[in-house]
Amino acid sequence: MPHRPLARRPLLLGSLGSLAALLSGPARAQTKPIRLIVPFTPGGTADILARAVAPFLGAPGQTVVIDNKPGAGGSIAADLVAKAEPDGQTLLMGHVGTMAVNPSLYPKLPYDPLRHFAPVAHVARIPNVLVVNAHSDIRTLEDLIARAKAKPGEFSYASGGNGSAAHITFESLKLRAGFPAEHIPYRGTAPAVTDLLAGQVQATFTGIPALLPHLKAGKLRALAVSSSRRLAVLPDVPTVAERGFKGFEADQWYGLVAPAGTPAALVSAFNDRVNKGLSSAEVERQLSHEGADPEPMSPQAFGQLIAQEIPRWREVVRAGNVRPD
Repeated sequence: MPHRPLARRPLLLGSLGSLAALLSGPARAQTKPIRLIVPFTPGGTADILARAVAPFLGAPGQTVVIDNKPGAGGSIAADLVAKAEPDGQTLLMGHVGTMAVNPSLYPKLPYDPLRHFAPVAHVARIPNVLVVNAHSDIRTLEDLIARAKAKPGEFSYASGGNGSAAHITFESLKLRAGFPAEHIPYRGTAPAVTDLLAGQVQATFTGIPALLPHLKAGKLRALAVSSSRRLAVLPDVPTVAERGFKGFEADQWYGLVAPAGTPAALVSAFNDRVNKGLSSAEVERQLSHEGADPEPMSPQAFGQLIAQEIPRWREVVRAGNVRPD
C-alpha cells in the first residue's frame, strides 16, 4: 500500500505535463499580434474608432495591427475575416453598412452577418452630419432641398462607397424629403470629404469624426444631424427631425466581430477588455472629442442589434434602389 502513490507518480507527472502543454498553447498564441481589419481607408470613422480601442484589445504584451482593406462597401474585409481561422488572431471593425446593409445591397454576398461572425463588442454610436462646403450659399437643410429640386441632375453628394452609411443615410433623407440628388461613391470617407472640400460635390451626410476637424477649421458648414437630439460638440446644429421630418434617425454604429466559431472564452475576454477601455477616461475623452458616443454591450446584445438592423435598412435599400458598383 505505501508504494502505490509512488507507482502512480509517473502517470500523475505525465498528466501534469499534458495539462501544462495545453495551457501553454493559448499563452503562446496570445503573444502573436492581433490583426484588426478595418473595411475602409485610413482617416475615416471606422479607422479612427479602431485605433481608439486597439490599445485595450490585446492581452498584456500582445500587439494589435490595424489593417485597412477597403472595397465593396466593406464586403472585401468582412469576407476576409469570415474565412479566417477562429483563433482570436483576426477581428473586424464591423459597422452598420458591412453588417446590416450589405445583405440587401449585394445579391451574392459571400458572407452572412448572422452565421459567419461571432459578435464581440459594440464600440460606439456615431451621429451623421449633413455638411456642405463652407463657401456654398446653402445654409440650411431647406436650402439644400430647394437647390436639389430646382436643379435636378446637377446636385450631387459624396459617400464612402455604395451601401456605405453615408450613402444610405442620404438616401433616407431623399426619400423623406422627396428631392433628387446624384450619388458619387468614393473608396472611403476621407477621399469623399477631400472632394467636398475641393468643391467637386455639393454635400455629404457622414459620421462626425471625419468631419469635425474641417467644421472646426471653418471649411465645412453643418446643416443638420441624424441623431434624435442635438450634439454637444455642435449645439447650434438642428436635428433633421427638428427641421420637419419627425422621427428621422440614422446614426451609424460600429463594433468588433470575430469569425464564427471563435471560442466563447476569447470572445468574453475581448469584450471585457474593450468595455473597460470604453469606460476609461482616456477613451471617453477621445471619443467625445470626435463626437462619438461609447456604447458598451455584451456580445449577445450586440448580436441582437445586428439582427434588428438588417430588416430596417433593407427597406431603405429597396425604396432607394441602392445598387453596388
